[in-house]
Amino acid sequence: MQDRTKHRPVLLRETISEMQLASGQIIVDGTVGAAGHSSKILQKIRPGGKLLGLDRDQQMLVRAAKTLSGESFEPADRIEIASDAILIHSSYAELQDVLASEGIEQVDAILVDLGLSSDQLESAERGFGFKTKGDLDMRFDESQGKPISEWLHQATIAEITTTLTEFGEEPLAQKLAEKIAFVRKSSLINTAPQLGELVEEVYRENSRKVGSSHPATRTFQALRIQANAELEHLQRFLTTVAPACLKPGGRLAVISFHSLEDRMVKNALLDRDVWQESSRKPTAATPLECKMNPRSRSAKLRIGIRAE
Repeated sequence: MQDRTKHRPVLLRETISEMQLASGQIIVDGTVGAAGHSSKILQKIRPGGKLLGLDRDQQMLVRAAKTLSGESFEPADRIEIASDAILIHSSYAELQDVLASEGIEQVDAILVDLGLSSDQLESAERGFGFKTKGDLDMRFDESQGKPISEWLHQATIAEITTTLTEFGEEPLAQKLAEKIAFVRKSSLINTAPQLGELVEEVYRENSRKVGSSHPATRTFQALRIQANAELEHLQRFLTTVAPACLKPGGRLAVISFHSLEDRMVKNALLDRDVWQESSRKPTAATPLECKMNPRSRSAKLRIGIRAE
């Protein structure tokens, strides 16, 4: 990956405002990425505050360290930037264990941005995006699980159909699953371009018009979610981890990018035994931000305040 990040944090101004940050607070960025949000968080909680930045992608921790310190770091499971910033190779769903290892009981606020970083999307070797030339891997943490290409070669037509339907809301899920099963009989689908071309072919065969986004967008989203068990991590985090880790009155900020995630967040935050207040409607990006950063078009921010 290049040293210079291409990622622009979405809903930055709105997120920082809603989190109501103050000096001396302990804040968790559960998806630190390239530290776009964390850079601003650190400014708000100094002096006396502490930032814990988590990410399942170790390469992103190196980027975050560079953003926050201006210095280069080697990949590691724990990177201490300064006395007030620590980066940890972990999922936000494991935050209870992380806090215990750091000697912290509860925190003042938690942010999770469920979107894929532009740096990850453009990484040639990871296969997150259909425009890249890399292997079809899609794992955030390459030390765990298997590349999604292996799953595609082993899964049944029904399993592929269900994944593309539930995680990508793909209208041609069944057709795509059947095509994948047919193609894999004679050749392996090992690269992002191969899968992208396969999706385009299915769309042409079914005379489906292509909208403003590439026809493979939903398929790649669904397979990324499958590869990383993202919804399982999110569900555990929302129902168990976040409530346990937040101080009474502490704030949870979640930025989601598709309806399935947003519904999960909305429904979890409606539990008044856990959350004394939550967003009635999500905050969306302004027209100007959408123009400047097209990734923000589908972003939705919801806030929950931990019950006393």
